[in-house]
Amino acid sequence: MQIFSSSDARKRGFLVAVLVSIAFVLLYLLVHRYAPFVFRPDELRAWIDQFGFLAPVVFVLVQVVQVVVAPIPGQAVALVAGYLFGPVAGTVYSITGVLIGSAIAFLLADRYGRTFVEDVLHEDVVARFDEFVERVGFPGLVVFVVIPGLPDDAVCFLAGLTKWRLRTFMVAIAIGRLPAYVLTVYAGGKLASGEFLEGIVIIGSLIVASAIGYYKREAIRDVVGRLWKRTPP
Repeated sequence: MQIFSSSDARKRGFLVAVLVSIAFVLLYLLVHRYAPFVFRPDELRAWIDQFGFLAPVVFVLVQVVQVVVAPIPGQAVALVAGYLFGPVAGTVYSITGVLIGSAIAFLLADRYGRTFVEDVLHEDVVARFDEFVERVGFPGLVVFVVIPGLPDDAVCFLAGLTKWRLRTFMVAIAIGRLPAYVLTVYAGGKLASGEFLEGIVIIGSLIVASAIGYYKREAIRDVVGRLWKRTPP
């Protein structure tokens, strides 16, 4: 399967990968210099514990904002949740925030309509996935959301413009998003326990899958749209 549509796309993908790698290295150096306790999970958890019940609440709110505003990838927050809270609690906090954010995006679109959604989302995303969200059925939406790298946050807004019922949509989002978040939180837990190799392998696999999903998003959209057509939820 050809991942990149052209040599220019391949160069851009390579450049993005290099820039992301450099950013991670710089972030690592800065954190190691000014906040070294971050690399000692016991000390970090002790620091977080001083906030009591507010620590999980803050992480849930960050995930909510991530879905609605989308300034950072949701999996990045999930990785931190796994690092700080462990695989079980981290997954619960991450999924809770994602579901709340997804419901808010859906309801905002339902309340304020297409003009609002077009102001929030990039016009290219609206043009490419608007019709898809309208016609795809429950299984198709689950399959689409499972694949990393696709605009699943945008789908939450676009679904609010359709006849999808909120409860049916939320079930599809919960099922579809759970696998990637479980893996990401698990990887964060591995990093916290010092099992860096396993954590990095999982993270690397998710990054590769996300890159493929992003660059092949239109092909995936078309395949899912052909295989599953919407039935009234």
